[in-house]
Parts: sequence; structure tokens; C-alpha cells
Amino acid sequence: MVSKIFVDSDVIIDFFTDREPFPNPASKIFELNELGVIKIYISAVSLNNIYYIVRKFIGHKETIKIVEELVEITEVVGTTRKEIIQALKNGFRDYEDSVQYSSALNIKGLEAIVTRNTKDYVKAKIAVFTSENYVKMKTKDAR
Repeated sequence: MVSKIFVDSDVIIDFFTDREPFPNPASKIFELNELGVIKIYISAVSLNNIYYIVRKFIGHKETIKIVEELVEITEVVGTTRKEIIQALKNGFRDYEDSVQYSSALNIKGLEAIVTRNTKDYVKAKIAVFTSENYVKMKTKDAR
């Protein structure tokens, strides 16, 4: 059975910009997605942040290609008024992460949220992992 995970924008940015020391675990997440072991979900709002930051590293044209690729290889979940209101009530210190979390809550059967900043999700009622820890868990489960 394919596991559904919500991937925080930081993990995606790490992957596409090779931000050390994070790109290797992030690349493993995308590899698991490509192999059909997991299905990556991302927030529509995250695409704006991803574009804005990645563009600074590789420019507009290449970043547009990345956004197009992300839309093809992931499931993009919407962010509506409901999620914004929920994000304001979550009690998270980081508002962007609160919006992502609120969007993730709508994914039926979600296994986990994968992020670089687990401390930003301490109030989450969903399992939260770093890329590295999630990959370790999945590798262990596969044995």
C-alpha cells in the first residue's frame, strides 16, 4: 500500500537547491515517490514559496520547470478560507507551517508530515518526521 505523506516546502527547496546538509535525505523522499512507495502531497500555497526561494538559486526559467515538475509528480492540496482560519487557531509559532499543517489535515489516510523543522510542528496531531528519519523508518519497514 502506498503511504501518503505531506512534504513541507523546506524539504522541497532543499532538494532543488542542494542546500547542505539536507539534499540527500530530501532526494530519497522523491526517490520513494518515483518508486511508488509513497505519494507526496504539497500545499498549493507552498508552490509560491518554493518558486520565490528556488528562483534566487537557479533563475526564473529553471524554477518554472521545477514548479511544472512538482505539479506532475505530487498531489497539490488546496488552501481555502477554512484552512487559513484553522491555521490562525493552531497555536503554531510559524504561520507558514501552520497553513501547511491545516492543509495536510484534509488528506485522508495521511501517514506523516515530512519537514526539516520538526520543532515547528510540536502541536501537530499527525506524525512528523525529518526527511532522514522518515527514510530510515521506511527502509526499516521494507525489511
